[in-house]
Amino acid sequence: MGHFCSSQDPLSFLSLTMTKSKAETLNLNFRFSKPPLTPNSRRLRLSIRASSPSSTALNDPPLPSLTNSDLQLRVRILSESLPYIQKFRGKTIVVKYGGAAMKSAELKASVVRDLVLLSCVGLRPVLVHGGGPEINVLLNQLNIPAQFRDGLRVTDARTMEVVSMVLVGKVNKDLVSRINYAGATAVGLSGMDGRLLVARPSPNAAQLGFVGEVARVDPTVLQTIVDNGSIPVIASVAADEYGQPYNINADTVAGEVAAALGAEKLILLTDVAGILRNREDPGSLVKEIDIKGVKKMIEEGKVGGGMIPKVNCCIRSLDQGVTTASIIDGRVEHSLLHEIMTDEGAGTMITG
Repeated sequence: MGHFCSSQDPLSFLSLTMTKSKAETLNLNFRFSKPPLTPNSRRLRLSIRASSPSSTALNDPPLPSLTNSDLQLRVRILSESLPYIQKFRGKTIVVKYGGAAMKSAELKASVVRDLVLLSCVGLRPVLVHGGGPEINVLLNQLNIPAQFRDGLRVTDARTMEVVSMVLVGKVNKDLVSRINYAGATAVGLSGMDGRLLVARPSPNAAQLGFVGEVARVDPTVLQTIVDNGSIPVIASVAADEYGQPYNINADTVAGEVAAALGAEKLILLTDVAGILRNREDPGSLVKEIDIKGVKKMIEEGKVGGGMIPKVNCCIRSLDQGVTTASIIDGRVEHSLLHEIMTDEGAGTMITG
């Protein structure tokens, strides 16, 4: 089946911001229109919108009027993106969504637009999400104390019920709705759906409760969705062989799903710039490093704290056949596009 974007409104709108230089920020605004389908034609038309008299449904500010030079620059940027589109077209990209990008309305809209644009130009994105802040809000409303041990949520039976309600019933459906409205077609899943994931208890289950690991991945249901041109949106909850639900780290789920799908790229959105050579110096970002190099950084103590499990997740996915894994700054709008559509990237890329 052909790959195309659709929505209830035949015209979908994306507003993107890309930085040409430190002194010049560009707002790229795209319209994707789907012409009437014929037996021999299924095409996507793309045009650049110069201005808008009103805000979009995603609460964007009105677009400024543009000069001819602005328009020419936009056209050039679109032209320069062609090699990246050609490189990744038809390739699966697994994105783990969380952190600051989940808390900010602007960043959430940015991630949604990036995913829709990538899907529209022929990439095959898969979104995996957690939802820690939302879980904490509902736990607080229910007077259930939130407890953490070694950075992991202690999950008793009551907490597990809340985790399932929030991740599967609220966060997942909100993301699906936003992606659908933006012009693509999203399908919401948890690990239980289609036996996508089978969980097992964490080695520290006695202390952590229903915190699990991924025992097995069956990507059959995902392949069907992706082959149909839709975007799977996966909540990081799964059940064991006996039907007991477990809360699983979303980074881990994303890594295992990427490996099972043979993804071209795994991308983890984080609240840091990436891997730093000096954790005290934000300017010491490592743009690209191989597995051997990043393992050495861990041994030398240059990578520590919460970055270690993220790096280990990337290493494991690379060992299982994923081509590259990136840890990028989710606090920056359109960091997904910067990572995929530019040489500079938006964080640290780890290679095999």
